[in-house]
Amino acid sequence: MNQSSINRKLTQIFGILLGMGIAILILRGFGILTFLPGGVIWLLLLAAIAVGIFSYLQKIWWRF
Repeated sequence: MNQSSINRKLTQIFGILLGMGIAILILRGFGILTFLPGGVIWLLLLAAIAVGIFSYLQKIWWRF
């Protein structure tokens, strides 16, 4: 795998995790997914932030 394909995959994972976290947060706010604890939502959002930072670092530092 070359650098651009790895960065593309990381960007896709970032988008998926962020989208899922926001969607679950909105659905929980409407009262549809009330059984999910808030910690799960925070883990999704923090994982998205971590993957986004890793993707950015991988893009600017090609040896990473």
